[in-house]
Amino acid sequence: MKEFTYVIQDAEGLHARPAGLIVKLAQAMDSRVTLTANEKTADCKRLFAVMKLAAKCGQELRVTVEGGDEDAACQALQDFCQAEL
Repeated sequence: MKEFTYVIQDAEGLHARPAGLIVKLAQAMDSRVTLTANEKTADCKRLFAVMKLAAKCGQELRVTVEGGDEDAACQALQDFCQAEL
């Protein structure tokens, strides 16, 4: 299992566009990916679950990756967060 945290920098938080992109990225991975924010956890492969986190700018997002491609998946998700959030 791999895990990292990221503080959201985007002024609009985890809104529809980046949520859709992160779900699409997670769906391409074999690993199980979960996001935690506001004491809520969501399956990163389900758009509405990710949107319900309602993560805002300045809040911490914890990303957990577990599975066969977890090293590459974790790196791809870290890169995504830095570029899009």
